Amino acid sequence: MTDSSTEGIKIVLHPVSDLARAKAVYTALLGMPPQADSAYYVGYEAAGQHIGLVPGGGQQGMTSPVAYWRVPDIEAKLAEVTAAGATIKESPHDVGGGRLVASFTDPDGNVLGLFQDQ
Repeated sequence: MTDSSTEGIKIVLHPVSDLARAKAVYTALLGMPPQADSAYYVGYEAAGQHIGLVPGGGQQGMTSPVAYWRVPDIEAKLAEVTAAGATIKESPHDVGGGRLVASFTDPDGNVLGLFQDQ
């Protein structure tokens, strides 16, 4: 194993069918308004974590929440998890602001995400 340890789960994205209704529930749960609020994404920063609402699962077609682990080297971590039996679902790509994201599935089909800030 290389030194590509994770820095913990920092982002959790939730697919939602009705963004307005979900936003009301998450705003009540977190006790604060969203910091990012658009027709395609609503995001909250709460207690050091980012909670995102993605209408219809977004481009990734999410069907359940996806936890994103922060890593210092996304390519190295993907190499480690695939060598251990994971399958890449979404190759690393820039989502803006110098953030790279990727996702993979474990042997049971659970989707896990990685992100790296550059």
